[in-house]
Amino acid sequence: MEAVLYIHGKGGSMNEARHYKSLFPSCVVVGLDYKGATPWEAGKEINKAIKEMKANYDSVILIANSIGAFFSMSADIENDVAHAYLISPIVDMEKLITDMMGWAGVTEAELQEREIIHTDFGEDLSWEYLCYVREHPVGWNIPTDILYGSEDNLTSIDTITAFAQKHHASLTVMENGEHWFHTDAQMQFLDNWLKKKSR
Repeated sequence: MEAVLYIHGKGGSMNEARHYKSLFPSCVVVGLDYKGATPWEAGKEINKAIKEMKANYDSVILIANSIGAFFSMSADIENDVAHAYLISPIVDMEKLITDMMGWAGVTEAELQEREIIHTDFGEDLSWEYLCYVREHPVGWNIPTDILYGSEDNLTSIDTITAFAQKHHASLTVMENGEHWFHTDAQMQFLDNWLKKKSR
């Protein structure tokens, strides 16, 4: 039997995994309530969960959302996952961090000196985090399908396209879709995408 592991995005919940049970009726579908807020912390939790599932099921499928996708790609799970479905994935964390530094008017020298800077838009900028992502570039060789909204405000179409091409992933773009797929139309598009890709 196959198992599906769902990794939520920021502010999400393992309970979101319930949505995918009807889309993978022959699989055991579970969500991971990871606690880590960094790729080195959350990555270890995801790695452990994947390896435990791999030991108990014939194969493991990954569904990961937003930063959950980035954490998954930082988890050293390439040998344990048969297929991945990434929804609005953060695929270039260094660029996102430097973009946020620009939004906040923070220079690298300032961030290095202060180590952590709180921003008006609710995100903490961390020098340790920036250094980590620079020192640990994402390597990803799992067969992957990506769903992306054309109005995604965190990842540009150029960034997601370059990632998909580099890692031989299929890319589906929902016109007028947002980073957070949540409206009825967006969720219907997501469901249809998964049904088509998982046949």
